[in-house]
Amino acid sequence: MSPIVRLSDVRKSFGALQVLNGVSFSVEPGEVVAIIGQSGSGKSTALRCIDALETIQGGEIEVCGHKIHSSDLDKRALRRDVGIVFQSYNLFPHLTVLENASLALNCVKKLSKAEARDISLDCLGRVGLAEKASFYPEQLSGGQQQRAAIARSLAMQPQVMLFDEVTSALDPQLTGEVLKVIENLARGGMTMILVTHEMAFARKVASHILYMHLGRVWEHGPAALLDAPQTEELRSFVGNGL
Repeated sequence: MSPIVRLSDVRKSFGALQVLNGVSFSVEPGEVVAIIGQSGSGKSTALRCIDALETIQGGEIEVCGHKIHSSDLDKRALRRDVGIVFQSYNLFPHLTVLENASLALNCVKKLSKAEARDISLDCLGRVGLAEKASFYPEQLSGGQQQRAAIARSLAMQPQVMLFDEVTSALDPQLTGEVLKVIENLARGGMTMILVTHEMAFARKVASHILYMHLGRVWEHGPAALLDAPQTEELRSFVGNGL
């Protein structure tokens, strides 16, 4: 089986600051990969490069058959296959939850309103928000808004989902709501890459852990890696995080 995501010697700089320094890893279909590391280690930048939100200066990235490093990349086609959810919810405040979830289906996939509504309602049901379909974002809690953002991405029926620190702005109770949704997606076989600081969650859900340090994949392996780090840097990080 070919990897659905592949990074090879990826390099990315912001001015004189090199953020990614030869990052290589791959993700198999159905795999859940958790990227962990200190702030500034390059983990969120790597995720943004996978979705072509940042341009790389070197190396190659291939996602769902799309060559991200290619000058003729079709970003619209990429967006159909890859969903991304950020720390900030980015919901349109003037649209209901259902309208937020349906918008891309209407505009990008050109589905009818009825088709888009049915798919969106199904996705809202998957994240426990079916009864909030007619609500506006300001009427929801932070956890509910984040779940609505996840439903919006799911509605596009992506092959890969990316999550960038999606719980970092939430309190513990709301964090639990969102993590439960992600855990259910993992059980359903969704291919996911999570940038997270939730070590216990990474240990529970991830099939593979990537520890990034100084813009590189410093250590990687199954979730048991967190119980037996091979480098002093990861031992220190895990010791501080648990």
